[in-house]
Parts: sequence; structure tokens; C-alpha cells
Amino acid sequence: MPEGDTVFRAATKLREALAGKTLTRCDIRVPRYATVDLRGQVVDEVLSRGKHLFIRVGEASIHSHLKMDGSWVIGSFRGAPHRIRIALGTADSVAYGVDLGILEVLERRLDQEVVAHLGPDLLGPDWDPQLAKANLIADPDRELADALLDQRVMAGVGNVYANELCFVLGRAPDAAVGTLADPLRMVQRARDMLWLNRNRPNRIITGNTRRGQQFWVYGRAGEPCRRCGTLIERDDSGDRIRYWCPSCQAA
Repeated sequence: MPEGDTVFRAATKLREALAGKTLTRCDIRVPRYATVDLRGQVVDEVLSRGKHLFIRVGEASIHSHLKMDGSWVIGSFRGAPHRIRIALGTADSVAYGVDLGILEVLERRLDQEVVAHLGPDLLGPDWDPQLAKANLIADPDRELADALLDQRVMAGVGNVYANELCFVLGRAPDAAVGTLADPLRMVQRARDMLWLNRNRPNRIITGNTRRGQQFWVYGRAGEPCRRCGTLIERDDSGDRIRYWCPSCQAA
């Protein structure tokens, strides 16, 4: 599932493939931007901001968001061609944006306006744990999982990390933010988790690299808790699926 670490890694790969090179191909398969042609221009930089990614070319900035199913593929794409929303090529590489949730071409000088509402980026130079903490506790009655998923609190946490953070801090996903004994520890742990996974192709939260051992609770409904053996519970009645251990995590 694409989260802040996924986007950070995608930006790194795109930077290696495109930055400093002249575009020889620019195929944008979004009606509004279908006539945009950036061929002949140099890709100046690629950067991520939370779950948003920007490819800056001349006066333009290509803004994308993976949403639930999107990805950037370097080299070749063997899936259905209609899934490709953009193709950017240089003399020696091609990058395909596949199933992107958002794809638009912005004025470069204004591109950061679309992410101005975000909280501090967990993987960015603006990371500020004190500000993230203040954002998190601003509404003490809010359910913890919802607050963690709010990108205005801190940018980069998705549903996998939200569930895993709740387990590690011993709180149920529906526990109120105000019940956290140490909210600063929560945001710092979020930073640690994403930072350690920013360059990994397979996300690991438990520290165990063996297949099927990477997560504490996410995707493990009906399986025994790795700490106490109680069966992990699951709730899919809301917008996001929640997983938790009823013994280790206080409501």
C-alpha cells in the first residue's frame, strides 16, 4: 500500500532515471493535459512531499499522487497499456506513471500550493516533531487512527503505519488521542518507522525480515498476537480497515 516511504522511494528512483536529462518522450494520457509537450526540456529535480510527488521540468511541474493503487515504473511496463497515465522518456530510460490517483501539470513556481495544507513531512527537511505533536493533540477527543491518517497532522502515514503505530504504543485504533500518555513518542516512532523503511522494497515493522513476519497486526486478523497470543481483530466497517490486539491495546 503506497504510503510516505513508498513515495519517497519512487522519487529516488525517478531522480536517478530522469534528473539532469533531456526528455525525448512526453506522453500524458489525461485529457486536460494531453497537449502538454515537454520534450527537449531538462528534468531539473524530483521531490516528494508526504504522499505527493513532483517532477520539475523547466517552468512546469508534474504533480502525482499514487492514492491506493498507483505506482511509478522505470524501464518497461508489462501490464495493460490503458493503465499508463504518463510516460516520460530520455535517451536511456523511460518512466511510466501507472494507475495514478492524481496527475496534473502545474506551474512550477506554484506547485507547493497543493501541499501547503500538509503537516510536517516525516521524511522531509521540514520534519518537526514538536509541531507534529501539537497537531496530533489539537483534538484530544478524536480517534487515534483517524488523527494519524490526517495528513494535516503529519505527512506520510497511511493505513499500514496507522495500525502498526497504535499497536506499538498500546492503544486501540478507536482510542481517543487524549488517552496517549506520550504523544511526542507517537510522532517520533512514526518518523522512525518510515525512515527505516524509506529504501526498503519490502516494508518491515517488527524487525523480523522473514516472509509473513514483518507486521505486528496489519493484515493478521484471526492470527495470534506476536506478544500475547490473543487473536488479532479486524474492523472493516469504516473507510479504512483496522487491526488490533484486544489484549495489548487499551480502548
